[in-house]
Amino acid sequence: MNDGRTPCFSERQLPSWKRAVLKVGSSLLAEESGQLSERNARPLADFVAASRAGGREIVLVSSGAVAAGRARVASDARKGSLVRRQALAALGQTRMIALWQSLIDAPVAQVLLAHDDLRNRRRYLNARNTLLELLRLGSVPVINENDTVAVEELKLGDNDNLAATVAALIDADLLLIASDVDGLYSAHPQRDTGALPVETVEAVTPSIMAMAGGSAGVLGTGGMRTKLEAAQKAASAGIGTVLFNGGDADAVGLLAHGAHRGTYFAAPQTRLAARKYWLRHAPGAGATIRIDAGAAQALRGGKSLLPGGIVGVDGEFARGDIVDIAPVDAAATPSIARGLAQYNAGEVRRLAGRHTKDIEGILGFSYGDTVVHRDDLVSMEPST
Repeated sequence: MNDGRTPCFSERQLPSWKRAVLKVGSSLLAEESGQLSERNARPLADFVAASRAGGREIVLVSSGAVAAGRARVASDARKGSLVRRQALAALGQTRMIALWQSLIDAPVAQVLLAHDDLRNRRRYLNARNTLLELLRLGSVPVINENDTVAVEELKLGDNDNLAATVAALIDADLLLIASDVDGLYSAHPQRDTGALPVETVEAVTPSIMAMAGGSAGVLGTGGMRTKLEAAQKAASAGIGTVLFNGGDADAVGLLAHGAHRGTYFAAPQTRLAARKYWLRHAPGAGATIRIDAGAAQALRGGKSLLPGGIVGVDGEFARGDIVDIAPVDAAATPSIARGLAQYNAGEVRRLAGRHTKDIEGILGFSYGDTVVHRDDLVSMEPST
């Protein structure tokens, strides 16, 4: 909260958004004792409800499991082993999910992720598809790091960066980081009377990083630096970030009215442009899916690649690899598109020319009707 002497952040409009990731830290959910509290969670849940009523989608990335687990046993995990902290995360995770479910009038879905889930291509696609399906089902996914098994992630305690990764994973328009500070200041506001609010950051430069002072609180392991890193990561995916005080009910209330009071970190390009740039230029598998004229026309019209339009496959690739897509009529024809494959090369060969309804019967399983979904496609033709 502002102490009345430090200059305040002004009220400004939020950028337009339809899907957002809201990260909530331990300091907002847990009292000093570790017991979870509704005090700050309820206004945030009200914002989630208002957003959903307006046709928007929210994914929560919520800390608090270790703090809640600590409150359930007579132990001080800060003085215990890493294994003890992992056990406390398991104990507290149910409490944290129960808190959100008690405040949100919609099905709450627990999703535990480690960074390995997002680095591995197959698991990346599985996580993405599951989260998007949860949103389609009208639920509110509540994500936390899988602290019980993710040793490295638990040491970092970095749900800020996880939230940025999830925002890119689900093609969010906005990342909202609810903190226990009003926003980014030019210096530590409690130590420097000349500290000024930084309302807009066009790019997270070394000089901006130098403004990150102080460490995490007793109940959390993140700090301002991890929030700046998260904003930087989100910006690289074309996603803007808002850092605001989640313990200020007035600041939280503004969000439901399309406004905010805090620091806005701009993205240098649109989310779509960032994703298409990545698909266009990232290293691919060196393999090509050959398609017929009908499929080529469908891709040019913004459609997904279905099995029926596939004629053959050149080379090998795994599910989640970036593959080239080219017409079959001439070997020298350049690719007309690139995209993320939902099936591996052997599976695509078996599905070539078949109807989507036959996928499960042929393979014994199904990852969906598309071989490459339109959201994971980029045109390689000069006219685009």
